Amino acid sequence: MTRITVIGAGFGALTAIRKLRAADRALGIDVIAPKPELVYYPSTIWIPTGLRTPEDVVVDLKPFFERQGVTYHPASVTGLKDGGRVVLTDAGEVANDGLIIASGGRFLKKLPGIEHAITPCEGVEAAVRIRDRLAGMEGGTIAFGFAGNPKEPAAMRGGPIFEFMFGIDQHLRKRGDRDRFKLVFFTPAPKPGNRLGPKAVEGLMREMKRRDIETHLGHKLKGFEADKVTTEGGEFAADLIVFMPGMTGNAWFDNTDLPRSDGGLLQANASCQVTGQDKVYVAGDSGSFPGPDWLPKQAHMADLQAEAAVANLLGEFQGKAPSHTFKAELICIVDTRTSGILVKRTETRNVILPSTPVFHWAKRAFEWWYLRQYR
Repeated sequence: MTRITVIGAGFGALTAIRKLRAADRALGIDVIAPKPELVYYPSTIWIPTGLRTPEDVVVDLKPFFERQGVTYHPASVTGLKDGGRVVLTDAGEVANDGLIIASGGRFLKKLPGIEHAITPCEGVEAAVRIRDRLAGMEGGTIAFGFAGNPKEPAAMRGGPIFEFMFGIDQHLRKRGDRDRFKLVFFTPAPKPGNRLGPKAVEGLMREMKRRDIETHLGHKLKGFEADKVTTEGGEFAADLIVFMPGMTGNAWFDNTDLPRSDGGLLQANASCQVTGQDKVYVAGDSGSFPGPDWLPKQAHMADLQAEAAVANLLGEFQGKAPSHTFKAELICIVDTRTSGILVKRTETRNVILPSTPVFHWAKRAFEWWYLRQYR
């Protein structure tokens, strides 16, 4: 029996599992992840303001794994050997005939004092910390910011910061004490949200101005203190810091011979094959892929890359050369808790539709539609 190992339990990994099983009911599929659960990160933006609870956004995958007939290995990957044919874990070795790596990325935590900032996309626990800190505040300054990986421009995830910021602003207004708070948005980028497109930058800046959110843009970050953000352009007080650093590859990549990009991700070609490797593919945040400079790190992109990886890997078992590629497409709803801005970008078009409650409810409807296949 042909056996394929999938590393991870996030968006790209689960799409790979579904596509593999749909293509071949007899295929042996091994899944390696520390926990059998999916964290639906797009909805963690609503945890700090009480629109969602941790239980709402964490899906137990054991029933899904059983339906798909996969063998789940509760373990953390530590490395590879034999050209990727054996995955090393803290619970033993898992052999394979083909490998799909979808284990996500790792946030860069090199800035001095970064322990004083909360990185919201690190997990549900981080969103809960923001919720609890916010609930205990009667006023003060809340700083929201993001940065990138200087060696890997695509390895960044700034969009959720706008959503946390707009959602908390809306929550404070509903709470009736927004006037007691100062909200400040900061980033080294002079044009925040530029990856969403020029129109999106203009729209986001207008939205911040309308909500009386101050900005501190275009200055390299120097570090954080418990009550302060420091940049090369000055410093400002902050009682709560919500910050998304740039991303790099998983630590276990260092214990492999896999090729890496300058930013530490796995170097992939347009077919999602790890460059120069035999039947080793990558999808999502773990990989560095060819494409436009705005190529997003988001769930939708991970799904598209996983589909291409599965098609090419299965084709290789049939003696076919990899030929499937993925579409470079950014699509998201920047949510404000009661409304949303729709942004779509491809290599030929960039569309932004203004804020409306319809898009907020569309985001919630998509959450239900997407998660139903895994519940």
